[in-house]
Amino acid sequence: MIKLVWAFVAALMTVHAGTWAQSNANMPTGYPSKPILLINPYAPGGPTDLLSRMMAKGLSDQLQQTVLVENKAGGGASIGAAFVAKSAPDGYTLLMGTSAAHVVTPMATNVPYDGIKGFEFIGIIGNVPNILTVHPSIKVDTLKEFIALVKAKPGALSYGSAGMGSSPHIGAEMLKHRAALEMTHIPYRGAGPALTDMVAGSVPVGMLNISVVQPFVKTGQLKAIAYAGSKRSPTLPDVPTFMEAGLPNFVSGSWYSLAAPAGTPLSVCDRLFKAFQGVLASADFQASAAQQNAEIFNLTREQTLRFIQDDAKAMQDLVHSTGMKLQE
Repeated sequence: MIKLVWAFVAALMTVHAGTWAQSNANMPTGYPSKPILLINPYAPGGPTDLLSRMMAKGLSDQLQQTVLVENKAGGGASIGAAFVAKSAPDGYTLLMGTSAAHVVTPMATNVPYDGIKGFEFIGIIGNVPNILTVHPSIKVDTLKEFIALVKAKPGALSYGSAGMGSSPHIGAEMLKHRAALEMTHIPYRGAGPALTDMVAGSVPVGMLNISVVQPFVKTGQLKAIAYAGSKRSPTLPDVPTFMEAGLPNFVSGSWYSLAAPAGTPLSVCDRLFKAFQGVLASADFQASAAQQNAEIFNLTREQTLRFIQDDAKAMQDLVHSTGMKLQE
C-alpha cells in the first residue's frame, strides 16, 4: 500500500518459495463436505465484492464444493471480520480480507477481534491500485489543476471512500498530506455506494480502486486525474500515474487476502492454500484479474503473514509521521 510494503513484496518475489508441505494425513474426512461461506466485509458492487465472487467461483471449482459469498458491510470492514473471527475454526467460514479489516480499523478503534492473531491467513491475492477521479462538472483535467482548485477553495470539496480506514480513504489522506489540501471525507459502507454518489455528482471527488471506477471513466461519467499504481494502467493507458503528474513515490492501493478463523486446523489451511494457489494460477482468474487491474502476488502462507505484519508496521509509521486521522 505504501513504499515500504511494496519494497517488501519485491524482496519476497526474489525468494525461492519451495514446496508447501501438505498435511493430508490429518485431513478431516471428506473436507469440505458442505458449502463454504466467504464473507465480504463491504457492500455489493465494489472491488472486494468482485474479487470475492471471482475467488468463490475458483474455490468452488478447485474444492468441488459450493462457496457462497455473503456481504456483511460496515464498521470499516470490522463487522464482517469480527463475524469470521468468532466463527467455528473448521474451514467453512472464510474472510475476503483487506488492510482495513486486518490492519487499519483495529489500529484506529476498539474491535472485538485481533486483526492478525485472530486469523489463519491462507494467502494474499494481490493489489488493486486506486485512482483519483472527479465528476465532469469539476473543470480540471490534470493533478496540478486539481490541487490548485482545492487550494483555492479549502474545505469546499468532498471526497468519497469505501469507508473509514479503507485503502481509498488512506490514499486520499496521503494526497491531502502530501499536497497540503483540505477536503471533507464522506465514508461509505463500500465502494459501490460511494461510486453511485460520485456518478450522480453529489460527491464530486473520489479515490477508489480502479477496478470499479474504470467503466465509468470510459463512458465519460467520471474523469480520471491520476492513477496510484507504480506504472500506468493497461486498461486506462492515457491516465498518468501520480508520480508522472508530480508526486514522487506516491503509490496507493488495496491488497486482498483470504483468511480463516484462528485455530483452524493446519490440514484444513493446507487444503485451502492448495485450492487458493490453483485459483490464482487458473487462466479464468488471471484474465478476470487483469480486467480489474489486479496485480497478483504469489506468496506462501508464511510470507503472507509477514506481509501483513509489515503492512501494520508501515501503517503505524505512516500515521505517526503524517498525523493522519483514521477516524472522523
